[in-house]
Amino acid sequence: MNKSLLKPLAEAMQGELLTDNLSRTLYATDASVYRKVPLAVAYPKDKGDIKCLVRFAEQHGIGLIPRTAGTSLAGQCVGDGIVVDVSRHFTEILHFDKEKKQICVQPGVVRDELNQYLQPFGLFFGPNTSTSNRCMIGGMVGNNSSGTTSIQYGVTRDKVVSLRCVLSDGSEALFSEVDQDTFERKKNENTLEGAIYAKLSAELSNPEIQKSIKKEFPKASIHRRNTGYAVDELLKGNLFGGSQRKINLCKLLAGSEGTLALTTEITLQLDDLPPPLSAMVATHYRSLEDCLSDVAPVMRHNLHTCEMMDKVILDCTKNNRAQLENRFFVEGDPAGILMLEVRGETEQELQQQLDALLGTIQGTGFSYASPVLRGDDINKALELRKAGLGLLGNMVGDRKAVACIEDTAVALEDLKDFIGEFTQIMKRYGQDAVYYAHAGAGELHLRPILNLKKSEDVVLFRSITTEVAHLTKKYKGSFSGEHGDGIVRAEFIPLMIGESNYQLLKRIKTLFDPKNIFNPGKIVDAFPMDESLRYEVNREEPTISTLMDFSDSEGILKAAEKCNGSGDCRKSHTVKGGMCPSYHATKNEKDTTRARANALREFLTHSEKTNRFDQEELKNVFDLCLSCKACASECPSNVDIATLKAEFLYQYQESNGYSLRSKLFAHNTKLNALGSKMAWFTNGIYGSKILSGLLKRFSGVSMERSFPSVHNFNFKAYLDQFRSMNPNPTKGKLVLYLDEFTKYLDIEVGKDAIALLCGLGYDLELFYAESGRTYLSKGYLKQAKKLVDENLKKLKPVLEKDIPIVGLEPSAILSFRDEYQRLHTDTALLERLAKQSFLIEEFLATEIAAGRITSKQFTEDERQVKIHNHCHQKALSNQKVTFDMLNLPKNYQVTVIPSGCCGMAGSFGYEKEHYDISMKVGGLKLFPSVSKSDKNTLIAANGTSCRHQIKDGTGRLAEHPVSILRKALIV
Repeated sequence: MNKSLLKPLAEAMQGELLTDNLSRTLYATDASVYRKVPLAVAYPKDKGDIKCLVRFAEQHGIGLIPRTAGTSLAGQCVGDGIVVDVSRHFTEILHFDKEKKQICVQPGVVRDELNQYLQPFGLFFGPNTSTSNRCMIGGMVGNNSSGTTSIQYGVTRDKVVSLRCVLSDGSEALFSEVDQDTFERKKNENTLEGAIYAKLSAELSNPEIQKSIKKEFPKASIHRRNTGYAVDELLKGNLFGGSQRKINLCKLLAGSEGTLALTTEITLQLDDLPPPLSAMVATHYRSLEDCLSDVAPVMRHNLHTCEMMDKVILDCTKNNRAQLENRFFVEGDPAGILMLEVRGETEQELQQQLDALLGTIQGTGFSYASPVLRGDDINKALELRKAGLGLLGNMVGDRKAVACIEDTAVALEDLKDFIGEFTQIMKRYGQDAVYYAHAGAGELHLRPILNLKKSEDVVLFRSITTEVAHLTKKYKGSFSGEHGDGIVRAEFIPLMIGESNYQLLKRIKTLFDPKNIFNPGKIVDAFPMDESLRYEVNREEPTISTLMDFSDSEGILKAAEKCNGSGDCRKSHTVKGGMCPSYHATKNEKDTTRARANALREFLTHSEKTNRFDQEELKNVFDLCLSCKACASECPSNVDIATLKAEFLYQYQESNGYSLRSKLFAHNTKLNALGSKMAWFTNGIYGSKILSGLLKRFSGVSMERSFPSVHNFNFKAYLDQFRSMNPNPTKGKLVLYLDEFTKYLDIEVGKDAIALLCGLGYDLELFYAESGRTYLSKGYLKQAKKLVDENLKKLKPVLEKDIPIVGLEPSAILSFRDEYQRLHTDTALLERLAKQSFLIEEFLATEIAAGRITSKQFTEDERQVKIHNHCHQKALSNQKVTFDMLNLPKNYQVTVIPSGCCGMAGSFGYEKEHYDISMKVGGLKLFPSVSKSDKNTLIAANGTSCRHQIKDGTGRLAEHPVSILRKALIV
């Protein structure tokens, strides 16, 4: 289509219509294996925009692909028409009726955020997907999502009260429960809605059609039935031979994947919150057969959760920083684990249920271990299970666990036999499949491991899917349980429900959407399942040279390809974790980890330039990355965008040159060293409104920022004073790393560290060196590598003596474990460096745990302390070490602010075009928490940028945890 035809549409919309290459590229994929570059991406602002899009699509015969979080696994969200993203503007809760326990929302409301709103009222929306912290209600309705809670609370279709929709002719319709008289009245209306009621009535009143549906559709006992349109649900109404007095066409629309109408409002039926007390039994098995044998017996109990993880998933969690701590309950090396949750109103009721469940487990004898989890441990275990989908993307290399047969659901009594036959199919194909998810609902997410870059595996992709489809049909199961048909399963619908029923579905599609504008190629007239794949089959892999070492991912391209689109980076700031701060501030897909990985993959793969990194689109997509590294730990696939950005900046600037501002920030340490020689003069300029203003304009720094003071201090002489007072230290030798920030900007922190460590009896040595952090952040990798070589040479004697190295600035000391590992070739020395380098909080927390430091050495004064930890600490270490260290004074009451990124991120927050975003990020959680704390509360922040940001954002002075502890030292 000529893009000029889109101009009138863009002008008619209140929202945005984007046709640029980057936007279209970012929306070419979802969480499936498919790729279709759309014509445009629309962000409708209101219902009028939706109608405008529908009229345009109807006039020009263009498809509209509805999208919320874009986490679909079957390809529902990809297409070559206009992607309609309602996640940005359709995010309002419209009406809440506490008495009816109903709520009306727009489709872009996030499931977990909805439940946060409902919690004070004792209510919640039950369906709970693994993507619940970013998936949206519109997508859940479109897919008929269910998740871990379906055995208690049903699926989304069960909860939809009404849907307000825009139909294919641009008219509006409100679909809700109606009685027979209302149904008959609607049939006679001279509207598209009236025609829908009339023709559906004619179709479903036909006894032969009713008979065919009952014969061919999945068993009614399978509540996860999502194959095609849910016409079998409509047969439950007394109009069509069923017993129910009312009928609701929402049953048909739920699970229709946006192929029948575009929804603007959704009314949901809510449930009371589950009983407050819970316990989980995590049964361990030596074989999958034993694991599956226990499903039917345990499901006789009133379980709230019955989930399964197999060895493949469990092994993936070993390599994910965020999930390692959630493996605490895993005993030995199980082939499978069932997670069985019971709930009660009282401890007595809970214990009775627990005892009965444990009795059944002991009676079957299949499990070799059955630890019982309570409290927050249950949430940790569920987080481990939830991470399963994304963790599968962490498999190194091109062979991945592919979603194609992962959504099969069978009756519970058929599950073991079905899996037995499935396993035989996999053995014939030489496959080690993945088994996990909803055992209690008769659905396991079964995935073959394939390389879809190779034609022979694409053949297997179709062959395995076809054979498993026949197996599912044999057991009268549902080939799509909760993930939908999309592209991957839609062409198997005729097999699953019979050709005559498939023709019925086609007639229903034509009834709603005669010009096929709503999500074409899904459910009916399907796109081929083995075409339009994310990767070109049998392509010649591009050779991409990098300065940093990405061999752990088999190169930088495969490091980007690890992103499977699961969208964990789209979670909001209201939930746990810091990923992704730029998305938190902008709510723009472009500013997610997923977008950056997808864009890098696309351009490295398809660019014809000599330097494939030389792309303005890549510069744009990386621009708001704060290099916080939250993605390195929170992304289930460990996609480390901060490191990818450093390499991109280096490669891009090698072709396009290095800007003056980048040079000033990259070489900031040299400038600080020079300025410190006449600190009084430098600080005088920084303190002068006129002179500092001129300097800010010259260097592109925000006028709202203040320059930090520089200092010239003799740390060795300061240390010698303590040595003279205590010439015989009682504890071991220790190297204190004085990085570039401590040496020139934060000398008080360095002094406090010396005083604290010497006061505690350590034999201290000092190591001065620039870490290279400023070079890394600006992509000056040659200079960073030079520093790495120099520092390793200097530290080699220390490393050979096994002396611990402790650092104060997280972004500096933690680079020893992180970027240094990619910038040097001596792996043995790098391994020792990583092993012997510690945040000072890590070192002291270990000493405290070993009893070598006690609370007797510190004040008994009462103080309140709030901690904000540096992002790199959260990603590469943990926050508990700071908490443990500051809890050493026995009357200190310490809390950790769940703050995410502060927003400063080194030079990022200084740059004039980034200042507003920087402050917005800080204002999401950190600033409010600091501002509302009592003025006598101590604010602890171990990052130099964090302390500066807290001062600029709240006016409060934050201290390094070491400074707080040093002031508390009494001996």
